Amino acid sequence: MFERPDVGERAVLVHIDFTAHEDTEDTEDPGEFRELVTSAGVDPVVSVTGTRKQPSPRLFVGEGKLEEIRDAVAASEADVVLFNHALSPSQERNIERELKCRVLDRTGVILDIFAQRARTHEGKLQVELAQLEHMSTRLVRGWTHLERQKGGIGLRGPGETQLETDRRLLRERIKSIHKRLEKVRKQRDQGRRARKRADIPTLSLVGYTNAGKSTLFNRITTSSVYAADQLFATLDPTLRRLELPDIGPVVMADTVGFIRHLPHKLVEAFRATLEETVQATLLLHVIDCQDGRRDDNIEQVEDVLAEIGADEIPVLQVFNKIDLLDDFEPRVDRNEEGIPVRAWVSAVTGDGLELLFDAIVERLAEDVVHHFVRLGPTDGKLRALLHEAGSVLSEEHCDNGDSVLEIRLQNRDWLQLLGRAGMREEGVSLENREV
Repeated sequence: MFERPDVGERAVLVHIDFTAHEDTEDTEDPGEFRELVTSAGVDPVVSVTGTRKQPSPRLFVGEGKLEEIRDAVAASEADVVLFNHALSPSQERNIERELKCRVLDRTGVILDIFAQRARTHEGKLQVELAQLEHMSTRLVRGWTHLERQKGGIGLRGPGETQLETDRRLLRERIKSIHKRLEKVRKQRDQGRRARKRADIPTLSLVGYTNAGKSTLFNRITTSSVYAADQLFATLDPTLRRLELPDIGPVVMADTVGFIRHLPHKLVEAFRATLEETVQATLLLHVIDCQDGRRDDNIEQVEDVLAEIGADEIPVLQVFNKIDLLDDFEPRVDRNEEGIPVRAWVSAVTGDGLELLFDAIVERLAEDVVHHFVRLGPTDGKLRALLHEAGSVLSEEHCDNGDSVLEIRLQNRDWLQLLGRAGMREEGVSLENREV
C-alpha cells in the first residue's frame, strides 16, 4: 500500500463524454468544473478529456485513458486527480491504487469548497454532516491493513477492527450532528412563526451559484455579506429587515447557490438553510443574464426548488449583470395579465434597482386596497386610526360634514383597523373613483 500525500495545489482534471448519455442532461460542463476547482484554491494544470460509451465498472475510464492520466500526472507533477463525475468508492480506490496519488470526484470537490466557506456554527455543522456521510462509504481507504482482526500480543481484546470502530464513531457523530441541526431547525421555525404572526413577508434570493445574489443582497440591504466572483461564496443564510412602501417591513434572505447535479447529501445537510426558501412569500430568482449556460442554469435551479418543495412559491426573475451587456437599459417584463415576472438589473452599478423595488412591491401588494372612503362625523375613530397608520393619501371635507379619505394599505391592516373602530367592511361607504 502506498503513502497517500495530502491534497496539493496542482491538479489534473478528467472529463469524459459518454455517448450513451448524449441526449440526456447527465453530462457535466468542463468549463464549470474548472471554475469549481479554481474556487477550491487548486491550480488545474492539465485537462484530460475523452469519449467512451459508458463508464468502466472498475476504473471508470479505460486502460488507455488511465495510462494517459498517469503520464499527465507524472509530467505535470500533479498532487491530485479530479474527476468531473461521480465516482463510486471502489472506483476511487482502484484509480488511486493505479495512479499512486489522491483522487477526488465532483462531489468531493464541492464538499471541499463548502468546508472552506462555512463561517457560522450551523454552516460548519451542515458541511461536516455532508462530509461524514460522504466519507462513511469510503472508510476502507487507508485502513486496508486493519480490515481483519489479527491475533498475537497486543492485538487481542475488543474484537472490533479499526474499520468497525471508525464506522461506529462516524455513526455516533452523524447522529449527534443531526440532533444539533434539528435544534437549529426548531429555532428557525420559531423565528418564521413569529414573522408569520406579525404578517411580515419574506423575500428569498435563490439562483445558480455565482449569479450575483450576495452582491444584490448587499446593494438592496446595505449589508456587508461576503461576495466574490467565485462559486459558492455564500453558504450561511443571512436575513435582513427592509421597509417597502405600501408593504411595510419585509425580511430578505440570502441563501446558498445551486449547481447542476447538486449532491443529494448536500441538499439534505442544508435542509435547515433551504427551509428559508421553502417558507418564503416571494422568491427572487437571480440569473446571470450574460452566461452562455443561462437557460440550463435556470432549469437546474427550478429542479432543485422542486426537490425541496419550493416550486409552488411565486417567483420574480431578476436578470443580473446587465452592465456586462452592450447598451442594455434596465426594464421590467410583464406577463399577459400585466404582472411583473422579470426585472433586468445590475447589482454592481445599481441600475434598475428602483424598477426591481417597484416590481417586488407590486408582487407583494396583490392584496393592497386602494379606496376612497366617505366617513361621517360619527366615524372619527376610524379616521384617526387611518391617519395614525399613515394610510391616508388625501382628504376632502364635504359641506354636510362628511370627509372623503383616499387610503392605501394592506387588506389585512384595513380589516384590522375596521375591527378596532368597531365597524364592519360592508358598513363603510366607498366611493367609486378613478385610482
